[in-house]
Amino acid sequence: MANNYDVVILGGGMGGYVAALRASQLGLKTALVEKEKIGGTCLHRGCIPSKALLKSAEVFQLAKSANNFGIDIPSAKLNFSKVQNEKDKIVKQLYEGLLHLTKKGEIDIFEGKGRLLGPSIFSPLSGAVSVELNENKAHETLVPKHLVIATGAKPRSLPSIPYDGQYVLSSDDALQLQELPKSMIIVGGGAIGIEWASMMSDFGVEVTILEAAHQILPEEDEEISNAMTSHLKKKGIRIVTNVNVVSHQIENENVTVQYESDLIQAEITADKLLISIGREAIIEDIGLENTEINFENKYIETNEYYQTAESHIYAIGDCIGGVQLAHVAAREGIIAIEHIAGLNPEPLQENQIVKCVYSNPEIASVGLTERDAKTDNYHIKVGKIPFRTNGKALINRESDGFVKIIADAKTDDIIGVHLFGYNVTEMISEAALAKVLDATPWEISQTIHPHPSMSEILGEAALAVDGLQLHF
Repeated sequence: MANNYDVVILGGGMGGYVAALRASQLGLKTALVEKEKIGGTCLHRGCIPSKALLKSAEVFQLAKSANNFGIDIPSAKLNFSKVQNEKDKIVKQLYEGLLHLTKKGEIDIFEGKGRLLGPSIFSPLSGAVSVELNENKAHETLVPKHLVIATGAKPRSLPSIPYDGQYVLSSDDALQLQELPKSMIIVGGGAIGIEWASMMSDFGVEVTILEAAHQILPEEDEEISNAMTSHLKKKGIRIVTNVNVVSHQIENENVTVQYESDLIQAEITADKLLISIGREAIIEDIGLENTEINFENKYIETNEYYQTAESHIYAIGDCIGGVQLAHVAAREGIIAIEHIAGLNPEPLQENQIVKCVYSNPEIASVGLTERDAKTDNYHIKVGKIPFRTNGKALINRESDGFVKIIADAKTDDIIGVHLFGYNVTEMISEAALAKVLDATPWEISQTIHPHPSMSEILGEAALAVDGLQLHF
């Protein structure tokens, strides 16, 4: 017997469950299919657990430097088992809250592996979902008027260095470490690699980063990348760029990586090797061959409302490529559901997407980098203010950092905002709102920022765009 729904969502990560909650709000009969636990990568293997570990690492460093605040702590000791337990408690609390929300929304959850069916006795259209339930391996068939594919992505591996979960780790594996290694090699200097490098170093692990590009964080503004490089090196982290990883060996409970950099061959040995070179779509064995869905570079192809080549089937989140961030998947899910409901939502504007790196210090940005603005032939003007001019930054003993605002010299519109420093992921939303409202630096400068506060730096940087800064 088939179960009929207005919307079935395949994948219960952030994009999927947010889509389900929005569909429920709009009165659509909704089912959510998830082979593991709803919450997906972000809640269980990504955003939340990694940021919990990062916070513990930050507090450990704070405790060690408490004398800067006039507080003497004889010795700060790290209890990594308790760090992991506290992380797991946070994940559990959020998971239980999510279960409550889906129950409140009367969303039917099917725990099991879902697979798309072609046209059949259940439906003349492809897109019905056969679910093999985890509990008893029985099958349920769900027949939706609309299907949303939200199967996410998984860590990409190096073909020559497969994951083994013991010495060669994905970010998923690293979250389950029961004890800290003495040393770690991280292949990949993007956002995830930098977060892990920062965290491990703050926990006292010797870290080396191997990055293929000429700089770490190659998609960030060059000044941001340079500042992070300098800060990580001060922590004692070794950074090697222009790297081509050739091979590896595991022996004597260590892993050795052979690589080439600037035509020089070298090798390095550590306790653990973390591969962090991006993520790839999870689209295998979900029945896509039973549909007319198209692909581009191994991602599902959609239009601006996330419809696939079959208009009743939508796809959102990491499985469609683009900007692979949890908050982007959530917004895509809302747009897809509102389009299904006929609400004519505004398409997502990529230049309004906030990007964050939760290292210590943090990075946050929205809009174009200075390099990209020049490539796009903008005539720009730039305002930049360092943290050391700000009273709250000095009070926090966090004076390393800056705010940089890039504006169009012709129209005065804000093109990009880039922040580097303590707690900047909590400061970026003002800039993101300015982008949504197509604001100018003058409008940010006219906003009355509380004193003392870190947010004052944004107002000062906005003034600096026209050389009108007051405190620098």
